[in-house]
Amino acid sequence: MLTLLLFAAACFVGYANGANDNFKGVASLFGSRTCNYRAAISWATVTTFAGSIAALFVSQALLKKFSGHGLVPDALTGSPEFILAVALGAGGTVILAALLGFPISTTHGLMGALIGAGLVAAGNQVNLTVLGHAFLLPLLASPLLAMVLGAALYLAFRFARLRLGVTKEMCVCAGVEQQIIPLPQPNGVFAAQSLPAFSVTVDNPSICTQRYTGAVMGVNAGKLLDGLHFLSAGAACFARALNDTPKMVALLLVAGALDIKWGFVAVAAAIAVGGLLNARRVAETMSHKITGMNPGQGFAANLSTALLVTTASFNGLPVSTTHVSVGSLLGMGIVTGQAKWRPVLGVVASWVITLPCAALLAAMTYWVMRA
Repeated sequence: MLTLLLFAAACFVGYANGANDNFKGVASLFGSRTCNYRAAISWATVTTFAGSIAALFVSQALLKKFSGHGLVPDALTGSPEFILAVALGAGGTVILAALLGFPISTTHGLMGALIGAGLVAAGNQVNLTVLGHAFLLPLLASPLLAMVLGAALYLAFRFARLRLGVTKEMCVCAGVEQQIIPLPQPNGVFAAQSLPAFSVTVDNPSICTQRYTGAVMGVNAGKLLDGLHFLSAGAACFARALNDTPKMVALLLVAGALDIKWGFVAVAAAIAVGGLLNARRVAETMSHKITGMNPGQGFAANLSTALLVTTASFNGLPVSTTHVSVGSLLGMGIVTGQAKWRPVLGVVASWVITLPCAALLAAMTYWVMRA
């Protein structure tokens, strides 16, 4: 029974993670209109699942770190009540943010839950020194590095594009639309009537889409870019799963009766289902509320995210894919002048309250179970 409860708790965190995080790697595909929502979430699901399975072989450092060893007393890391409180605190916070459309960090949620439950259970025995250099430093530094790298990659690709003679082209949208026109009536009043009217729209990002014209080594530039864009989005999703999955599977280490390999498979499946069922609100935020973008700009931001998160995973650093992805998009948006600061400030505010919210929820859960 205890093993089943721990298993369900870890899968709940995985589901919440998928709902909040799965779309972040492919947000630029949807935001730049390279593909529609269904195609983007399908690609995200496939590549995220592959990254979750690959994590079994390459992310042992993160698996150990998020078991809580070194942060809280070892006796707690083997306590089923403690692990359940951490899972419910983190999972509850992340799924609530997903339902509200805020892209927050599962890493932050787990870290806050570890601290909250740890403070109730062990008081001053929680090692805040480990918290600082092993957890907070990578989480704070990663969005700043992502902003710099995202901006730098975009400028480098833009320079290469101009050198290769690849130029932008903009579609012109022409057609008939219905317009409401007030028409005078015999009694002296005006009545609204819908009449067809010819309209032409040029250079409107919400209707027209920038494409690239020209060739690179004999290949159409637009098609080549779309292919690379899909590959970079898949790489970002793969890298995210590689970094996030061990953090959730670590919750199952206390259940010695469960083969950890099956834990990875179960959490990977939960992440995939969460993304398919509950990713839409976060998708709108990530794709349309951070910055405007065209396919080339989205490709640069995705490549930046994939490089940083993959590097962190191989070095056992618990970075937030959310922070890296938003940082990359924002860095590119600052350079292009398309950053949307008001929604960005709302996203940053949600990051600030993630840790205390998860800590409070986990602390209350642990106190109730112990009482």
